[in-house]
Amino acid sequence: MRTPAGRECAHYYEDFHRGRNVMECRLIKANPESMHWRPEDCARCPVPDILNANSSKNMELKLTVKSKFLGFGRNLTVEAHCVRHRIPISDPYVGCPKCNADRPGLDVFKKALEQSDDD
Repeated sequence: MRTPAGRECAHYYEDFHRGRNVMECRLIKANPESMHWRPEDCARCPVPDILNANSSKNMELKLTVKSKFLGFGRNLTVEAHCVRHRIPISDPYVGCPKCNADRPGLDVFKKALEQSDDD
């Protein structure tokens, strides 16, 4: 669904049908450690970019909103975990290294890129 910032995000939900006024980020709603969501958070959120870069079904994201120094500003942090291998993912844009190693087509793609760089 399209966020208030104009980007597509699978975790954003809105409903304005028949007088309803529901706008929410389901990642933040599922995280009790996070502050409440605001529509302006979508402009700085890295989750839509992560979902565009990596569509792994085994990756689970956790978005946390915390206040900055003295409550001025908001800081958005994303943590990623692989559900299949039960390990934290250091770079969610790339995904789980073990899941990536299981894909045989990825090695062929890497070799083709290395050969084009050598030429």
